[in-house]
Amino acid sequence: GVKHVFTLSGGHISPILVGAKRRGVTVVDVRHEVNAVFAADATSRVSTSPNTVGVAVVTAGPGVANTVCALQNAYSQRSPLVLLGGAPVGLLRGRGSLQDIDQQALLAPVTKWLARVDRVADIVSTLETAFHVARSGVPGPVFVEFPLDVLYPERVVREQFSKEIGGGGGGGGGSGASGWRHERVRCNAWATTARRHAHALL
Repeated sequence: GVKHVFTLSGGHISPILVGAKRRGVTVVDVRHEVNAVFAADATSRVSTSPNTVGVAVVTAGPGVANTVCALQNAYSQRSPLVLLGGAPVGLLRGRGSLQDIDQQALLAPVTKWLARVDRVADIVSTLETAFHVARSGVPGPVFVEFPLDVLYPERVVREQFSKEIGGGGGGGGGSGASGWRHERVRCNAWATTARRHAHALL
C-alpha cells in the first residue's frame, strides 16, 4: 500500500529507489534527509487509513545521522514510519569503510525496532516485520539497514572491495608481499560474501 517514498538520493540506496519507481511508487527527492523523515511522518499522520505507514530512504552514515531529530519527533508522537538506510559492504563494517558508522546504536534510542538485512533472501520478510511493528501496539518509527552487498550485483561489490582496501589499478595494492597480501584479503572477503549469497538462494 506504499504510494510514496521520501528520500535524498545517494549511491548506497539507488537500487531501492529504482525498484520503487518500477513498481509505481512515487519517489519524492527532498533537499535534506531530515525532511524525508518529516515527510514520511506527515504521510502517516494525515492519512485517513489506519494502515498507512510513511516511508523514507536515506544513504549511509551522515545520511542516516541526519534523520535523528525527525525520528525523535515521530517516536514521541507515536507516529508509524519505516526508515530504510544504506550501509557499507557487510564484511567492511567497522573497518573504516566509506560512511561507516554504528547506525543501529545511533538510532536505537529514537526507534521502536531496528534490523539489518544480511541476505537477499531476508529482504521481504524483514520489511514485512518492519511494517507490522511500526503499526502494531504503540505505533512508532522503525529502521532497516541495507548493506551494499545486499542491494548491488556482484561486479559492483567486487569493485567496492577493491577501492575500500586499496587494491587494483595502482590504487595502493602495491607489489611483492604487500600486493600479494591485498589480493588474498580481496579473494577471501569475496569468497565469504559469495558463500553467504549462495546459502541465501538455497
